[in-house]
Amino acid sequence: MAAETITVIMGGGRGARLQPLTGVRAKPAVPLAGKYRLIDIPVSNAINSGLREIFVLTQFRSVSLNSHLTATYRFDHFAGGFVEILAAEQTEHSETWYQGTADAVRKQLREIGRLGVKNVLILSGDHLYRMDYRELIARHEETNADVTISGIPLTREGCNGFGVIACDEHGRITGFREKPKANEDISALQVPNALREAWGMGDRPYIASMGIYVFKLSALKELLSDPSQLDFGGEILPQAVDKRPLYVHLFDDYWQDIGTIKSFYEANLALCGKDTPFRFYEPAAPIYTRPRFLPPSVFDDTHVVRSLVADGCILEGARIKNSIVGLRSRICRGVTIEDSIVMGADWLESPSRQEEILAAGDLPMGIGQGSTISRAILDKNVRIGPNCTIVGHPDRPDEEHEHWSVRDGIVIVGKSAVIPGGSVL
Repeated sequence: MAAETITVIMGGGRGARLQPLTGVRAKPAVPLAGKYRLIDIPVSNAINSGLREIFVLTQFRSVSLNSHLTATYRFDHFAGGFVEILAAEQTEHSETWYQGTADAVRKQLREIGRLGVKNVLILSGDHLYRMDYRELIARHEETNADVTISGIPLTREGCNGFGVIACDEHGRITGFREKPKANEDISALQVPNALREAWGMGDRPYIASMGIYVFKLSALKELLSDPSQLDFGGEILPQAVDKRPLYVHLFDDYWQDIGTIKSFYEANLALCGKDTPFRFYEPAAPIYTRPRFLPPSVFDDTHVVRSLVADGCILEGARIKNSIVGLRSRICRGVTIEDSIVMGADWLESPSRQEEILAAGDLPMGIGQGSTISRAILDKNVRIGPNCTIVGHPDRPDEEHEHWSVRDGIVIVGKSAVIPGGSVL
């Protein structure tokens, strides 16, 4: 099945819901858990599932994404495989950018639909989960479906914001309801009792789409023949229900959409706990990322509680709790960090170089002494002066400033921002 399946990862559009983190990079290139990128999740899942021919479709700020993929995923000549970006481009057939998920795949069908491909696996680039796609493809083959959609079981309250799938007792899809309102009656979409019991869904009677699809290539080409149909979830699939065999595959494990600032923040911090719902290292299915030759992190009189600290950091006399400290972070004495994400830096500044920067009256990379950081996200390469206070609050309204902003009560300091000493954000 793996030899006949090609994987397509949707790299996303402008990533407006993740602004300002996507202001300088493609959404799949946003850092995750201190040392990974969002794109590492679907790519690693595909590799661990034996799928080694992977396209990533993107069009906005793809330089950093391309750089990461090129440096990370290199297959040898004997095993074969590739991870390749397919960026939007003008051709003799189209002069427009991708207009939606379906439109993006349509415009790259020449590359995707190569000889020998039977199935096309389509994934999203902004979800956190671990999944063996071979089980999904096996379900697709067993039912002889034109399309198989992976779904998660949910309660009624959990359905808000998701596309809900209706199916019969065999799991054949009979309808969709896109993002039902909280007070909307969707009881007709409940999974039949016999199937609910067989799948062990318990008190979760609904199934929501994960945005993960397997198409027969022949069916995909036919479904994409109408250029006015731009989106899979909103147009292509709902209209195909009555005409083609569509089936659902149940995925009953941890899955988190991290396409918004709030969900991104919460999913990251959830990784810090002892009983975290997701671990990056599993012997049989690790999450891969770019190999780096960094020294171990240095802890000098530093107290760290329930946090993740990546490689190459220097932490001097700091207090860190329930936080993520990314690659090459420099945190000075007297700093307190709590419930925050510090993304780190793209390069190391040596102690001598930092002394030169200070002597010149400028700020070195990192967080200056005596600063307090709470409920915040500090993007890469920030320079925070001494005695700064950067504190968010769930009730704090959104704000927009040149070098920092507030979203969902979380203070976000932009990439490469310089915050003078004594600032209160």
